[in-house]
Amino acid sequence: MARILFLLFGVIAYLLFFATFLYLIAFVGNHPWVPVTVDRGGAAGPVGLAIVVDIALIALFGLQHSVMARPGFKQAWTRFVPRPIERSVYVVAASLALILLFLVWRPMPTAVWSVENSAGAAILWGLFALGWLIVLVSTFLISHFELFGLAQVWNHARGRVAEPPAFRTPFLYRYIRHPLYSGFFLAFWATPRMSWGHLLLAAGVSAYMLIAIRYEERDLVGTFGDDYRNYRESTGMLMPRVGRRKAG
Repeated sequence: MARILFLLFGVIAYLLFFATFLYLIAFVGNHPWVPVTVDRGGAAGPVGLAIVVDIALIALFGLQHSVMARPGFKQAWTRFVPRPIERSVYVVAASLALILLFLVWRPMPTAVWSVENSAGAAILWGLFALGWLIVLVSTFLISHFELFGLAQVWNHARGRVAEPPAFRTPFLYRYIRHPLYSGFFLAFWATPRMSWGHLLLAAGVSAYMLIAIRYEERDLVGTFGDDYRNYRESTGMLMPRVGRRKAG
């Protein structure tokens, strides 16, 4: 019965993530079909209060992601949370942090820049879409279903033990160490109309990602040792390195 319940929880957590991820795309892109976006639908008020609230929301999201992803936290956390659903609990917490951001976000819609040229706007929307595509593809390259907790509950339901992690660099990872973050950079910054609120969100998320990469790489070195050190020396962090040997 516990295996079935864990599997059900993992599936619900994944569906919650997927719905939240789709809304995030609409939120950042100011899609007219959703009620609240980065520039529309939030509570009105003084600009100073909006800055404080929005920075707090970004910081909460970043802290949740970084703290719960650390090995030391996982080791302590799994004393209370069953190990098969540890990742699913993380996914639920991340989704709730984003949902809170959507609900409480205070727009600052005044434009910082606006591209009126139709060709220029089309290029920027293309880069926006490319960024999200890179994010999605990157998750599948590094085991999408393990990243979001489904593999863990599925293996537990079948009584299987997951194989130990193996160092590999598939497709985009042969050229960039963190293509998933590269995709997010594109997705948050590529827009024909950048408002002050959107700029704050993009800058805040970018700062979080640069900090998160530092901690992730420390964990990866701890897991893979010299394999990852050599990979880090030969491969760009967010963009390909020109004129250097790429790790295989």
